[in-house]
Amino acid sequence: MPDAATKPRNIHGTAILIGERGVLITGPSGAGKTTLALALLDHCRIHGVFSRLVGDDQLFATVHGGRLVCRAPATIAGLAEVHGIGPRPLAFEPTGVIDLVVRLVEGAGMARLQDEATETIASCRLPRIDVPRQNVTAALPMLTARLSIQPFS
Repeated sequence: MPDAATKPRNIHGTAILIGERGVLITGPSGAGKTTLALALLDHCRIHGVFSRLVGDDQLFATVHGGRLVCRAPATIAGLAEVHGIGPRPLAFEPTGVIDLVVRLVEGAGMARLQDEATETIASCRLPRIDVPRQNVTAALPMLTARLSIQPFS
């Protein structure tokens, strides 16, 4: 049950679960949110780490016990929008507690070291990492290192 004063907030982003952690990927349309999420899911599958989509493109966020929880609207639950092809079904979990915000930004907008970056969403302060938009090759090692996924376990 959501905290009493919390109404669902509509967020433009993609949420995934990796192991026991929830990751919210944000950025403008066309920045590569879904592409990065699919790359992370595939990387985890290859390395035997549990991972699932929570929702792609649009999420409802609420606060439960002081934690940010995301879910996909029923109309798009279990669908990931593949650029140039459209929505495709994907294994998913109905909700996920978010532990990390990944913000897709222009390369010039990134700080070199980001250990202390945070973002507040629906009154929840979360750690944040900025990664280059439309650049899975650069973003994937940053996130696997931050999440301690192979090869950084």
